[in-house]
Amino acid sequence: MKKLEITTTLTVFDSLDELPTEVRELMVKAVNVRKNAYAPYSKFRVGAALVLENDEVVVGNNQENAVFPSGLCAERVAIYQAGALYPNISIKMMAISASSDAFNVLTPTPPCGACRQSMFEYEENQKAPIALYFMGETGKVVKADSIKDLLPLTFGKATLNNI
Repeated sequence: MKKLEITTTLTVFDSLDELPTEVRELMVKAVNVRKNAYAPYSKFRVGAALVLENDEVVVGNNQENAVFPSGLCAERVAIYQAGALYPNISIKMMAISASSDAFNVLTPTPPCGACRQSMFEYEENQKAPIALYFMGETGKVVKADSIKDLLPLTFGKATLNNI
């Protein structure tokens, strides 16, 4: 038996003001689209904005449904829309912002596991990392250089090809 140690490095910015201009502008788009989320059940609103290699920006927000598994997270709405509108164009980075109608979300909110897996698939296909920035309503912003920083043990094509 041997132990496997997994480490990751994330960058934490104290506020939007510390971000590079391009990233700050993308995060503002995520904040703005978050306000239009359809979240009548959880009251938890998430907005996502991504920028592609061709400098197009694609946004998404969470879309809930009374049949809870039928809803879709903001990150997947944005990434699937990018795949539909701009196939074969790489994603450079994504910004995510979360808020609640019931309380202040002050902690940077990373994507759920399903979104991480979906983003990994796109990262794997484009053979280049996707920088990911995430925050709550205000305050600190966390940056991951790659989806692999948030999902170090990946399940992708290589796993299925070994079956």
